[in-house]
Amino acid sequence: MPGVEGFTPQGMLHEGWSAEVEDYAIVCGWILGGKALLVGDVAGGLYLFEGKSGTPLWQKKEVHKGGLLALSIHPNGDIFATSGQDGRVLIWNSEQGESTNVIELGDGWVEHLRWSPDGGFLAVAFSRRVYVYGIDGHKHWQSGEHPSTVSSIAWSNSNELASACYGRVTFFDVVRDEVNQKFEWQGSLVSMALSPDGDVVACGSQDNSVHFWRRSTNEDSEMTGYPGKPSQLSFDQTGTVLATGGSDVVTVWSFEGKGPEGTVPGQLSLHAESISSLAFSNQGMLLASGARDGSVLVWFLKSNGDGDPLGGAFAGELVSAIAWRPDDCALAVVNSKGGVNVWDFKVRMKTPPKGFA
Repeated sequence: MPGVEGFTPQGMLHEGWSAEVEDYAIVCGWILGGKALLVGDVAGGLYLFEGKSGTPLWQKKEVHKGGLLALSIHPNGDIFATSGQDGRVLIWNSEQGESTNVIELGDGWVEHLRWSPDGGFLAVAFSRRVYVYGIDGHKHWQSGEHPSTVSSIAWSNSNELASACYGRVTFFDVVRDEVNQKFEWQGSLVSMALSPDGDVVACGSQDNSVHFWRRSTNEDSEMTGYPGKPSQLSFDQTGTVLATGGSDVVTVWSFEGKGPEGTVPGQLSLHAESISSLAFSNQGMLLASGARDGSVLVWFLKSNGDGDPLGGAFAGELVSAIAWRPDDCALAVVNSKGGVNVWDFKVRMKTPPKGFA
């Protein structure tokens, strides 16, 4: 593919380390302050690697019968939660790799879970309801029944939780047990992202569009023309731009001023196949994108949605998850064959290039 050849990283991505897990790696994340990388595979395996060398630290097999589905790392990095096809949620100690609490929800898949920004609550979507637990695994709150299976959840702040399902996005105050706001849309919502200030909610729809609402004004808009379902959505840390998948091009909408209404989005096009993962850096305007062909690119984005490539590499197979290290000096990528790659990212003190150097 153009810009990414072979397995050698280019531009500002540099050789780090690689490893393998036993099955399709679906989740990854940095824990213990970025000192270690946690990887989970579909067979229910969990693997912890030392962050700089890739040395295996511990491994757990079949932690969820039927398979692992989701991972959420606590803001302090010392604990994390997993869920799977067995209807259970497990809360873990990161360093020892020991399960400290078990939440039994019943028969069914648990596909979505999120720690609140302050780490006080763990939200879990199960079937048509959302549950909120404390760090000790005790239930604090639960929603009423949604009209369909909950497809996504996200925290707007440490007390307010958003859920998406067919035709609806709902904002709950989980402390006061109130519905703060509700938006309705005739369609199946397959993904959701909130701006950092919680004012904008964007949803990818089954009809190949992105719908968004501004909560402060009740304004809503639809962005159409995607070749496929935009299942990948990500805001930068300032809420200035929204990156979206849905094809082999990363489409970036700017929320500067009155945008994105009436504006032309940025189009980042170097991938040869559909985008499968997106991740913004923890600071600044760096976006990492991964595709079904195994290509990985890092972009420097401008506030208008345009961007320049800073580096690229090849992960070997479909990129299933991407995670920036907390200091943004390394990028972890896992793939559908169980491959794990960590590349160093080194910023040059020059104007961002128009291509790889």
